[in-house]
Amino acid sequence: MNLKTALKPSRRSTSMLAAVACVAALSAANMTSAPTAQAQSRDSGVLPTVVLVHGAFGDASIWNDVIARLHDDGYPVVAPANPLRGLASDSDYLESFLKSVKGPVVLVGHSYGGTVISDAAAGNPEVKALVYIASFIPEEGESFSEVGSRFPGATLASAVDAVPFPLPGGGTGTDLYVQKDKFHDAFAADVPESVTNLMAAAQRPLAASALDDKATETAWKTIPSWDLVTTEDKAIAPDEQRFMAARAHAHTIEVKSSHAVLISHPGAVTNLIRQAARTTVR
Repeated sequence: MNLKTALKPSRRSTSMLAAVACVAALSAANMTSAPTAQAQSRDSGVLPTVVLVHGAFGDASIWNDVIARLHDDGYPVVAPANPLRGLASDSDYLESFLKSVKGPVVLVGHSYGGTVISDAAAGNPEVKALVYIASFIPEEGESFSEVGSRFPGATLASAVDAVPFPLPGGGTGTDLYVQKDKFHDAFAADVPESVTNLMAAAQRPLAASALDDKATETAWKTIPSWDLVTTEDKAIAPDEQRFMAARAHAHTIEVKSSHAVLISHPGAVTNLIRQAARTTVR
C-alpha cells in the first residue's frame, strides 16, 4: 500500500466525520441562538420581578448580596431608592415606580420599607406577594413610633442624632442619623465593623416626621405575605415584629440576627423571597 492510499479516508470514516461535524454545528447553533432556561422563564414572564425596598439609615446597596443570589436564580430584580422623606410621599414614589415594572411582582421591604410597601402595593393587581424583612407592618391609622412604644427592647432611638434641614415650602425639618460610633452595636452587631464603618459613613437619613406618619393602606390584608423576624434586633423589637407578623397572617421565619440581616444572613433572606416567588409562577 502506498502512502497516498494509506492516507485516503474510508467511506465509513468519512460518514462518521460528517455526522460529528453535523452534531457540532447544531450544538454551536443552539449555544448561540437558543436562550437558557432562566432566560426563557424571564422572557415568558414566568418568573416575577423582585422589587427590593430599603429602609432608613441604608440605601439600595444593602441588598447587594441578596440581589446576587436572586440573579443566579434568574430572577429580574430592581432596588429603587426609597426617598425616606415621609410615608405619603415615599409610598407615592414607589407606587409610581411599580407602574414601570411589567408582569407579576414580589415586593420586599426592609425595616421602614415595610411601611412603604404596605401602602404602595394597595390596589396593584401585579403585586402577587409581600415580603417583610425585619420590618414594620402597620395597621391602618398606626404609626411606626406608636406601635414601637408598646414593645420594649429596641435601643436604636437612643443612638441617633437629629440634624435640621430646610423644607421646600419654608420652615425646618429634622433628619435622623445613627451616630457613627454606635452604628455597629445599634444597627448591625453581627456584621464586621470594617463593613459597618462604611455603612455608617454612607447612611441615608430618615425624616423624623416619618416616624409619626399614620398608615392609610394595608395591602397585606389582600396580598399573601411572608415575614422574617430578627431575634437580636435593636431597631424593631423582636416581640413587636412577631406581633405584626401574626396579625398579618404572614408565613413567618425567625433568624438570630441583627437588624442588618440582609448583610449578615443574605441566604436566609433570599430563601424567604424564593418561597414567596414560587407562589406567583404561572
